[in-house]
Amino acid sequence: MSFFDKAKSKLTEAVDKHGDKINQGIDKAAAAVDKKTGGKHSDKIDGGVLKAKDALEKLDGKNDDFKKPGTP
Repeated sequence: MSFFDKAKSKLTEAVDKHGDKINQGIDKAAAAVDKKTGGKHSDKIDGGVLKAKDALEKLDGKNDDFKKPGTP
């Protein structure tokens, strides 16, 4: 097993176990950056958040780790 395979396996495991905390961290970081920029780049920040969450979601091939904005 290569280094990248091991890293992906550990990252997938972390996302499965702590997806809710990672989700909150991404949202918190996005809010901080949005505040620092005075809301000038909100659309780009939101797009980055969605891309980050989608990338992490695709690690295990299941759509069960992160909720999309606007879903309960």
